[in-house]
Amino acid sequence: MKSMKRLVAGISTVLVVSSALTACGGNNNNSNSNSSSGAAGASAAPAASAAAPAKGSGEKVTINLWSFTNEIPDMAKKYKELHPDANVDFKTTVIATTDGAYQPALDQALAAGGKDAPDIYAAESAFVLKYTQGDASSYAANYSDLGLDDKMVKDAGIAQYSVDIGSKDGQLKGLGYQATGGAFIYRRSLAKEVFGTDDPSKIKTEVGPGWDKFFEAAAKLKAKGYAIVSGDGDIWHPIENSSDKGWIVDGKLHIDPKREQFLDYSKKLKDNGYHNDTTDWTEGWYADMSGTGAKPVFGFFGPAWLINYTMKDQVKTTNGDWAITEPPTGFFWGGTWLLANKDVVKDDAKKQAVADFVKWVTLDTSETGLQYLWANGTMKAGEQGTKDSVASSVVMSKSNGEVPLLGGQNMFDVFVPANANASGKNLTQYDETINKLWRDQVREYTAGNKSRDDAIATFKQQVKDQLDIDSE
Repeated sequence: MKSMKRLVAGISTVLVVSSALTACGGNNNNSNSNSSSGAAGASAAPAASAAAPAKGSGEKVTINLWSFTNEIPDMAKKYKELHPDANVDFKTTVIATTDGAYQPALDQALAAGGKDAPDIYAAESAFVLKYTQGDASSYAANYSDLGLDDKMVKDAGIAQYSVDIGSKDGQLKGLGYQATGGAFIYRRSLAKEVFGTDDPSKIKTEVGPGWDKFFEAAAKLKAKGYAIVSGDGDIWHPIENSSDKGWIVDGKLHIDPKREQFLDYSKKLKDNGYHNDTTDWTEGWYADMSGTGAKPVFGFFGPAWLINYTMKDQVKTTNGDWAITEPPTGFFWGGTWLLANKDVVKDDAKKQAVADFVKWVTLDTSETGLQYLWANGTMKAGEQGTKDSVASSVVMSKSNGEVPLLGGQNMFDVFVPANANASGKNLTQYDETINKLWRDQVREYTAGNKSRDDAIATFKQQVKDQLDIDSE
């Protein structure tokens, strides 16, 4: 996950962990990436019943679980704790995405097949389409073949963008437990000074809808000595994930007009001094969260994970001085999807065990389901863990999303519609590579090192050289 960067930064080795461990993992780390929404609006849908794991006195079913952080393996421990009679053991393999190690190892294991092949595996938004719709999608089972049908998805109010990303030709192959619809996260004290209020319903009309309103707000903030965002990367995710089309159309590189406008918006931010010209995931970016940057920064764009896993450790004296509201345009950023190997359906016992766990993580809306535990920060009994936005709007509607960083605001009031307003129809399996090339060339242009046309031409050539994809 772009959001996962915060998780994998310290992981440099491959960890193989036995699920025989009984300690319950706390909700203390997060997954990232992109997702969109749609059906998330359903509110009165009946809750999916809790998973009822298969019991038996025979040999336990071993599930090979692959992930790139300890997040899902920790869920497996919690599942075992809550279902002591479940006839299953998890053999977990964790390989960090650092240096691109996870995907090649996963691909090799899926292709080799056999008893050591992954039965359940995770994919983050940066590369999930490869496994749900792209080159490696043939390995994934359809959820319907596991007995997890469309009605369960609808009844749980799963964000549509997450469904779209996890589906191929109308068949659902993966779902996430998080929802990563984005909001605009802003400083209350600066809002009061510049706009006369910190009320989210008022601030959303100051910064949007649309980018023209956003830049009007930027001018007002500049007049008071403030930056509207930290760097141009802060607006990239809303622009990227609100475009009409993705990078690849009919096999060729396509630059959506909304994405091309990022060149102009980035230059406008820089030329007018509307930001501190930082790069995300750097010390300067973090400093702006704590209010110690070159100019005080009004806001950031992001999902709940940015608040709970990144800003939480950086805000320091600005803790509680933040709020969230609707962004100028709907978007998502990050997320992790759970897939099952199609070969699990060949063995009834394994199929049932896999289906029970996948359902508990992605579709169970009861108070003992993973979604509820994750949303309320109650993964570890007796401790208040981190709350997070989840895929199920049904779960969030009955959960407490109040967090201290936001001054006690219930973030779910904003993130339920944010998840519904995100789109999952503009991704490609090459986004991780192409996005980096694009953002680098945009910065070359805004720094004055290249003309606009030269930056675009270089970008097209790099995509051709690295991915062998021609431009339209």
